[in-house]
Amino acid sequence: MGIQGKILLFEVIIAIICIVLFILIALLFVISRKKEEKDESDYIIEEKKKPETTDLGDIGKFQGVLSIESMNDFMEFDEVVDNMIVRKNRAQYVMVLQCSGVNYDLMSQDEKIAVEEGFVQFLNTLRFPIQLYVQSRTLNLKEIIDNYKMRIESVSDDLRKIDIRINQAKSTSNKQLLERLEFEKRRRRNILEYGQDITEYVERLSSNKNILQQKTYVVLSYYTVELGGNVENYSKDELNGLCFTELYTRAQNVISSLSNSQVSARILDSEELAELLFVAYNRDDSELYQINKMLDAQYDKLYSTGKDVLEKRQEKLDKEINLAAIDLTTDSILKADKIKQAEDRQKEIDKNQRIKEKALNLLSEYEEQLDPRIYEIATDEIEKSTKEDEDLNNKSGFSARKVIKRKKTEE
Repeated sequence: MGIQGKILLFEVIIAIICIVLFILIALLFVISRKKEEKDESDYIIEEKKKPETTDLGDIGKFQGVLSIESMNDFMEFDEVVDNMIVRKNRAQYVMVLQCSGVNYDLMSQDEKIAVEEGFVQFLNTLRFPIQLYVQSRTLNLKEIIDNYKMRIESVSDDLRKIDIRINQAKSTSNKQLLERLEFEKRRRRNILEYGQDITEYVERLSSNKNILQQKTYVVLSYYTVELGGNVENYSKDELNGLCFTELYTRAQNVISSLSNSQVSARILDSEELAELLFVAYNRDDSELYQINKMLDAQYDKLYSTGKDVLEKRQEKLDKEINLAAIDLTTDSILKADKIKQAEDRQKEIDKNQRIKEKALNLLSEYEEQLDPRIYEIATDEIEKSTKEDEDLNNKSGFSARKVIKRKKTEE
């Protein structure tokens, strides 16, 4: 083969290589185009599934649709009724006992042995399965603070009443009663200051979110198949009643057995069961949205049952009227008591004056039979004794005459 033949063969090989490269590039272009079309169609489908309005706050959140059935499947219980949790389409009923612990570490060795033996006896007496559940919660002191505030308000009311009685005792000059009331006032004031300090301390303590409270529960279960027979023959209320009876009997047996180990227990009511489940499913939000606050705010109602504005204003007006009436009654009693004391003093003065006049009349009847000097001295003694009484009464009766005079002027 000559040089010309080799050149021709080399050109043929280059042409074949170029054709292969062109075919590969075309295939690569077609594949990439199909992939882009697929991604675009998937994006359009996803956009159709998304809601029409989007917000930056919705980024990272679930954009699908949650149905009631899927939420019920997630929560794994049907409802809470008659202090029981109903599960598995009324196939299982659950009752929960809350237990209060004992200071085991502070006990003596004999006491610890007694507690352990009591717990062993409790385990040996069980004839049905139980579950132990421990839940840690942030300590909520709202109810304790509200209770303290109510007691402080009650002590404040008692102090106001004592002040009224002290004013009455001062007006009557009853020293013994006044001393007793002053002592009671000091005692009540000390209680008030102590209660205020305790309330402030508990409020500061409640602001600390790191304080946790551990609660221990005993969970009792009862299955409807244990009733025997066809369960479908029972109505909903009959089934609830039968299961409640069985669970209540078991709960009482557990409470009695736990008492041997110095552990007290009680059955949770429906509201407490709802709170237990709410905290279990909402660890983070349970501190902000507490179940008792929700029930007090009636979030579960279809419509607002709050009081009307006019009704609230009327209640406020009635409260102000009652307080004003109490103050007016107290002031009128004090004023009436002062007027009565003034009238009594004036009667005493009039009585002394009448005694003086009667004594002088009696003395004048025997004037002819008495020595003139004796008559003169006796008259002076009568005048002197009545004058001393008048001076004494004038010191205490000056204000009385003034009060009576003012009363007559007002009339």
